[in-house]
Amino acid sequence: MTPHQRLDAWIDTHFDDEVKFLQQLVKVPTDTPPGNNAPHAERTAELLAGFGLHAEKHAVPPWAVQEYGLESITNLIVRREYGGGGKAIALNAHGDVVPPGDGWTHDPYGGDIEHGKLYGRAAAVSKSDFATYTFALRALESLGAPLAGSVELHFTYDEEFGGELGPGWLLNNGLTRPDLVMAAGFSYQVVTAHNGCLQMEVTVQGKMAHAAIPDTGVDALQGAVAILNALYQQNTLYRKISSQVRGITHPYLNVGRIEGGTNTNVVPGKVVLKLDRRMIPEENPAQVEADIRRVIADAAATRPGITVEIKRLLLAKALQPLPGNTPLVQALQRHGEQVFGEPIPTSGTPLYTDVRLYSERGIPAVIYGAGPRTVLESNAKRPDEHLVLEDLRRATKVVARTLFDLLQ
Repeated sequence: MTPHQRLDAWIDTHFDDEVKFLQQLVKVPTDTPPGNNAPHAERTAELLAGFGLHAEKHAVPPWAVQEYGLESITNLIVRREYGGGGKAIALNAHGDVVPPGDGWTHDPYGGDIEHGKLYGRAAAVSKSDFATYTFALRALESLGAPLAGSVELHFTYDEEFGGELGPGWLLNNGLTRPDLVMAAGFSYQVVTAHNGCLQMEVTVQGKMAHAAIPDTGVDALQGAVAILNALYQQNTLYRKISSQVRGITHPYLNVGRIEGGTNTNVVPGKVVLKLDRRMIPEENPAQVEADIRRVIADAAATRPGITVEIKRLLLAKALQPLPGNTPLVQALQRHGEQVFGEPIPTSGTPLYTDVRLYSERGIPAVIYGAGPRTVLESNAKRPDEHLVLEDLRRATKVVARTLFDLLQ
């Protein structure tokens, strides 16, 4: 057999073990918020040790985690050094997830298997790629072939909050500096670009008053309505802006949370809005933020007595392809087509991920892993999130083959 065939055969032989590994990962909750994710890292490290893979545990200091609004984060690095002269390749997947919510027909932490699908929160995004990358690495080392370079597994726990305490923490503290990065994704495309994201908190201040004498107050909600109307009007303008990246359409703005008021018989003195502005790769984040602030200020000025405070919550820059990603992209496409029997295109995605943090430091990065053609198909962030197990098997083969080629 060729080395690629031997990799495939090892993965087939050990696939039941890979599925059991993923089930164990799904059974440990990592709901974020509240973000108590260190226990999952401990369990993952224990399971990896059972495969002979030592995981370094890099705990983020409690003060930094709590300042971020979470409870605990321990990021993991598995380092495998081979011969000199080759590339250092990092494989990154995140273990934190949004809470499951209502509407599940399967236990979100059960890892149930039905009709060839594994159900559970993070089964598809992205504990699945803890399994993909771990077993691709194990398959690679099963060959006993001479390799040049190294592989690192980065299992991190801050993607849902932006990644600054996940990959950002590892990079900022000099704990890693790979040459290439592959991050968790889906099986039928190689993602080389994604949207950026600006999240802001807007506090609209008025003056509380008794509802019987409303003229003695300033209604913060009416001020907020003026701001909301102005913000949503921007979406009409955004639809006229088109990205040239396949898979990405146009910018979009969403207000996802509104809080305010004290009682039904009180003129509300404060309303807080939280907005999310998706930025296409061609946009300048600084200009986008300045424009949003101007729109809010202009709308607030139409309501006498209203003041606003604007706070940036997150600025995630877009992922853009770097020139050095070509060998990684080509290898994934070549083996993807061989394993899946169809062309694997490159594309962008309207999502944003923490892989951008590698790219911002000049490290070529792509997104590829186990999963369906679209986020919608996987039910990610929705009830009954699931992974088609055959996609897991085949993606593991693609990743293992790609690592073998790049480490020659």
